[in-house]
Amino acid sequence: MRKLKRFNSIDTKSINAAVKVLRTGKLSPFVGNWKNDKIVGSFYGGNKVKELEKKISKIFKVKFAISVNSWTSGLICAVGAIETSPGDEIIVSPWTMCASATAILHWMAVPVFADVDYNTFNITAETIQKKITKRTKAIIVPDIMGQSAEIDKIIKLAKKNNIKVISDSAQAIGVKFKGKYTGTMADIGGYSFNYHKPINCGEGGVVVTNNKLLAKKIFLIRNHGEAVVKKMKFKKINNIIGYNFRLGEIEASIVIEQLNKLKEIIKSRQNLVKILNNGLDKLKNLKIPQVQYGSEHLYYYYALKFTKKNFNRKIIIKELNKRGVPVESNYANLHLLPMYQNKIAYGKFPWSNKIYKGNVSYKKGICPVAEHLNDKEYIGLHMYKYDYKKKDIEYFVDQFKLVWKKFNLNTV
Repeated sequence: MRKLKRFNSIDTKSINAAVKVLRTGKLSPFVGNWKNDKIVGSFYGGNKVKELEKKISKIFKVKFAISVNSWTSGLICAVGAIETSPGDEIIVSPWTMCASATAILHWMAVPVFADVDYNTFNITAETIQKKITKRTKAIIVPDIMGQSAEIDKIIKLAKKNNIKVISDSAQAIGVKFKGKYTGTMADIGGYSFNYHKPINCGEGGVVVTNNKLLAKKIFLIRNHGEAVVKKMKFKKINNIIGYNFRLGEIEASIVIEQLNKLKEIIKSRQNLVKILNNGLDKLKNLKIPQVQYGSEHLYYYYALKFTKKNFNRKIIIKELNKRGVPVESNYANLHLLPMYQNKIAYGKFPWSNKIYKGNVSYKKGICPVAEHLNDKEYIGLHMYKYDYKKKDIEYFVDQFKLVWKKFNLNTV
């Protein structure tokens, strides 16, 4: 078995920044009430949290950045900030991490799954259009595998139907779509700093928006909003029950340092992908990742499609794994999880007819492209799981070619 070193974005500068915070003794100067005191603390957190939020606003060219202790927390904040009510429907992709949908359930709203595009794995304006009803409140748009969905078309559709758009750019931080950073074009967007992302602080995330009112609500939901809404002179109190979604000073200091090398990390992965593309593009029955017009690709996953009919893809996966190539055959089909099949989250809620008057279906077949990709074609290489070197990627290419030869897959 080929030995691969775990990818680690933590460097000496990150460690020194964390140690410097430790020496201050102020690891999280947040307070869950309306204060701004140098000794007691602040509703908006400590100096490093504020510095991080300011830096993100500047880099990504957004008016507001609100750090959180995970992107899951960020999604919950985002769904609450748009005044989601029980029984509302929010459209989302089945091909994403489960939190993209459970953030909807958190506010007693109902996830509605739209199918994905065969080439990009992202939901599209066309698949979303089919799912819009009079109950649709918003769309959560994951930028899966590392490139943006067709967010311009989706925003245009949303405005036409008076619904909000939330960009879940957890897998696509630092890349652009038509000249603008992923996550910054929607009503609300955001990124993850989870340990297997390009930059990380263990757990963490950030919400971004250009809307002052939405930002104010997110700040409240992040930090026990019910306790401060009066002193904040906030009149609209929909979904102002708040939580402890606050990021610590150590984590903030680590992300501040790593933001400086984000472009370098992305460029390194893109260079490795060029080797993969050049080596695998001519193999028959295999499709390399496609980059849509106007999009940059982070390559969080290197997502291949195995198109040979009447041949079990798992045989290929098993053989490649045996040779030390860490590919996998399954990603996600959230609508087929037991929770959705049984329509049970908080007991029978939110699907109970006491609050929901719709008739959403999660049966197999509602997202045929996503299901086909997951069941038959998808082969994924997680590009940020290991610290791949050029020699590793060249080895992977060689092994793909040997496996294709072994199973005679270069025939039409």
